[in-house]
This record gives sequence, C-alpha cells and structure tokens, in this order.
Amino acid sequence: MSITPIRLYGDPVLRTPAARVTTFDKELRTLVQDLTDTMMDAPGAGLAAPQLGVGLRVFTYYVDGQLGHLVNPDLDLSGEIEVDEEGCLSIPAFSWPTPRSLSVVARGFDMYGEPVTVEGSHLLARCIQHETDHLDGILFIDRLDKEQRMLALKEIRSAEWAGLPGPIVRDSPHANPTYGA
Repeated sequence: MSITPIRLYGDPVLRTPAARVTTFDKELRTLVQDLTDTMMDAPGAGLAAPQLGVGLRVFTYYVDGQLGHLVNPDLDLSGEIEVDEEGCLSIPAFSWPTPRSLSVVARGFDMYGEPVTVEGSHLLARCIQHETDHLDGILFIDRLDKEQRMLALKEIRSAEWAGLPGPIVRDSPHANPTYGA
C-alpha cells in the first residue's frame, strides 16, 4: 500500500497534458495501485496520475461501489448537460456547481493493455470527465462560467493551503522513458 501526496492547485503538473501510456508493465501496475490507495485514503471518487506528479494518461475511480481504472481514455459524451456540485482532491475543501455531460462512454485500456469500455451517467460520468480533464491539463474550475470562476479563484486564494511553498518535486518511481510520446 502506497499513499502518495496529492499535488495541489498551482502545481504546474496539473496544467500539463499527460503523455499516452505506451508500455503496459509492472511500473504501470504499481502506478495504478498507488493511485487507488491514495484515492481510497483521501477519500475521493477519482484520482488522475498528474495529481501524483506523474504525467501519464491514467486514472482510477470509485463510484457507487464500483472501483476501476482507465488508461488512455477516449470519451463519447452525451449532448444532455447536468449541473451538480463538483470538487477536486487537488483543490481541497471546495466545490462548485459544474456543468458536465449527463452520460459518457469511455474507451481505453486496463493496466494490462486489454481494451475496456466504461459506460456511466450522473456521478460516474462526472467522475470520468473530471479525471480525463486532469489528463488534458484542465481543472474543473475551468468549466465554470467566467463570474463563478473568478469567485472560485478568490476563494481558493484565501484557502489555508494556498500560498504555501511549492510542492517538493521528486523523480517519480514510475519514470520510464518508454512511457513517453
């Protein structure tokens, strides 16, 4: 079991698009386990690799008793929109009403390289979209309208954890040049 510190808003890794996974090996399985352990400990509904400082297209989720992960996700979104409260482990203690597609079909791979399709609506759809956004360097506050986003940023700046010294950046134990582009 490996609980890893979660990167907080302001860390550049959260705004950097993640690279596609090209090697499905023991290091990837360790990353998925670290993501799962950290997400469950937090606790959260999902956690993406960039939130642990790893720039790879991988996330885990735990919604309505369903635990899973997805590597290199590709999403098909419904046209119907739902607005609901959304938060993020990288922006702790805050949530705002955020628009998302009501349902999603996500295609990708598991940690062994086997194709996976996950279909969901409401909370599962929201979680999959949120975590996939992380892989693209997008935060949920980017989905708010301009006025809400300005208020959210003001609240974030006043957070107890805001303005702390930047995170300690270490080489990931998952660093492997074969994962690259």
